[in-house]
Amino acid sequence: MAAPAGSLVAAVLAHSGRLDKEDLSTRIGRLSRRVEELKGEVCNMINKKYSEFLPSMQSAEDLVSQVDRLSSNIDLLKAGIENEVQRDLNVAVAEFTELKQQLERDTLVLSILKKLQEFDTAIKEYNTALLEKKYVAAAHQLDKARSCLKMLESRKGFELKILKALGVELTVQTQNMLYHLGEEWQKLATWKLPPSKESSSLESVMHSELHLRTVPPKGEDIAGPPLASVLQAFAVLGELHTKLKIFGQLLLKYILKPLISYPSLQPLTEEQSDVFVLRFKSEEPSLDHSSPMEVFDKIKLIFEVLHKYLLNVPLDQPVEDKKEHRVTLAQLLGDMIWEELSDCLIQNCLVNSIPTNSSKLEQYIEVIKSTEEFEEALKNMQFLKGDTTDLLKYARNVNSHFANKKCQDVIVAARNLMTSEIHNTVKITPDSSVALPKLPHPAAGDHLKMQETSKLLRNDTENLENETKLSQYTFSLPSCRISSSVEKLMELAYQTLLEATASTDQCCIQLFYSVRNIFQLFYDVVPTYHKRAMKSENLVPGFRRLGMECFLAQMRVQKGEILERLSSARNFSNMDDEENYCAANKAIRQVLHQLKRLGKVWQDVLPVNVYCKAMGTLLNTALSEIVTRIAALEDISAEDADRLYSLCKTMVEEGPQVFTPLPEDDKNKKYQEEVPVYVQKWMMFKELMIILQANLQEIVDQWADGKGPLAAEFSAAEVKSLIRALFQNTERRAAALAKIK
Repeated sequence: MAAPAGSLVAAVLAHSGRLDKEDLSTRIGRLSRRVEELKGEVCNMINKKYSEFLPSMQSAEDLVSQVDRLSSNIDLLKAGIENEVQRDLNVAVAEFTELKQQLERDTLVLSILKKLQEFDTAIKEYNTALLEKKYVAAAHQLDKARSCLKMLESRKGFELKILKALGVELTVQTQNMLYHLGEEWQKLATWKLPPSKESSSLESVMHSELHLRTVPPKGEDIAGPPLASVLQAFAVLGELHTKLKIFGQLLLKYILKPLISYPSLQPLTEEQSDVFVLRFKSEEPSLDHSSPMEVFDKIKLIFEVLHKYLLNVPLDQPVEDKKEHRVTLAQLLGDMIWEELSDCLIQNCLVNSIPTNSSKLEQYIEVIKSTEEFEEALKNMQFLKGDTTDLLKYARNVNSHFANKKCQDVIVAARNLMTSEIHNTVKITPDSSVALPKLPHPAAGDHLKMQETSKLLRNDTENLENETKLSQYTFSLPSCRISSSVEKLMELAYQTLLEATASTDQCCIQLFYSVRNIFQLFYDVVPTYHKRAMKSENLVPGFRRLGMECFLAQMRVQKGEILERLSSARNFSNMDDEENYCAANKAIRQVLHQLKRLGKVWQDVLPVNVYCKAMGTLLNTALSEIVTRIAALEDISAEDADRLYSLCKTMVEEGPQVFTPLPEDDKNKKYQEEVPVYVQKWMMFKELMIILQANLQEIVDQWADGKGPLAAEFSAAEVKSLIRALFQNTERRAAALAKIK
């Protein structure tokens, strides 16, 4: 061992007058050598302890005392040098600069040695605190050792091989403490969970339990509150968030969410000697969904238990400015799980409680009040912060949610009706039409705009009544049959409009547009969905056009079938041939059968005027085809004429029978008498029958110089063609032909 450093410093400081430069240089050199020797001894000791793991406690303590003395002496020497140099700065700067730099290097080395000493002391005190289960103190010592190691690692140019061994030691000790804290945490809160594969069913949830320790086990001496000690130690080590997050997710999955989702599930609490048990029991639910009040009571009970035995623990939490602030475990847990919990409460509880009828909106005040009380209770337990949360905002915004839910239900119901069977029909009459909802009379306090609008409407109505009286059936459909699904759709639209008149302004607007969307949806969905059954922006004309297109398509189909049947009549030629006559007669019978069958299908379905126009058009198609084919014949014998007349007579006698728009037979006679009104070629057909049975003079009389009934239906060329086909070429025929002009 070299001479004590204190005698060197004393000799230097005792020198009076100018400082002896050579003597000082000699002494600082000796001091530097002593620092190097001490550095080697400290590093050797640390290396043996943390790298080679050799017991050297006594030498370490001697070194610590020597380091402390040397550090004090260096401080004194440094101050003395600075004072002496300052008095004679102009002379001594150059000589003493190198000495000062060397001294600073020695000071840096000493600071590193002191950090090594602090690391060693922190680890020693950590081990002592951990054995005594003083977890917070132990955690702080580990944190202190970590800080020392970070400082040592940041010193560039002074890398020490020993630092790797120190890092390994720190990691081992940290994991060791986390293991001990984990053991303590499991004693404080113990989960008994169902197998992971069955965690979603009600039956498996019934096996979930949470055990909370209420008092320390007998014979176990723990300084301070054991729960706070464990949690604060986790916080110091930066592991509290991870532990609490895992606990929060288990709490959500196995306790909170099942209580919200399963109405039959009830929390069951049991307090034993040293543990509080939280489990479930199952009861028969009264409804498919629990009311918010019931769910809030269950969740509140859970948090009251947790607050009493686990969450009401104040902790010191570091923030950005490195100061600490006090929070409770309840606050930390609330920040982690409240968003997911409130979303589950909204989607699986509050959504189901939104009324579907505006008359029940007033009753929803109870739900809002219950939500306020629930949140207030959680705030008192410090689980929630003071701001209003999404849960209460959702409950208070019930009018908007009611409107959204009502509109969604209306659209879904409407679409189901549109995609249902359309061939099931009901009869409607002008008297059976659904009355439009009346607008409420504007009361005091209503908007001025509504008052002015209502006043204008009343004035217009009064003026209209004074000038012209409208029939009560002006806006009613005529008697007909419509799809029962469409009748229900109209009832749904009217009921929704009635609902809108009793709702708030915002809800009223949404419901009104929902009704409009019903008809827009009908316009888009029905033609596509029922395309095969039907063969086929301005909504009312659009519906009319849609119906017209479908009906005209059906008319084209029926016309085609009529013409196809008449094409088998062999052009009504050579009726004296029995086969030809039978074919023509069969074609006529098939056409009449088709019209009668179609009439029964459309009877009481189409309005009377539409029915008569449709049947008249189809009958007219048949008559026009027969007239065209007979008029085109070049030779008609007397027997042919008789048989053609017989076929035409069948059409004239039985054709009117298809005009039966009503089920009651006696009421159809007037429509059968009005056949000429609906069948354009009816009179032409009858004139053709006259020609087939008349002589030349009778035909000339019917023509009456172009002013008779025959001239009203046929052209001169057509009449001449028929005369040539019916009569032989004689002078009488030539004379008759000459008069047809």
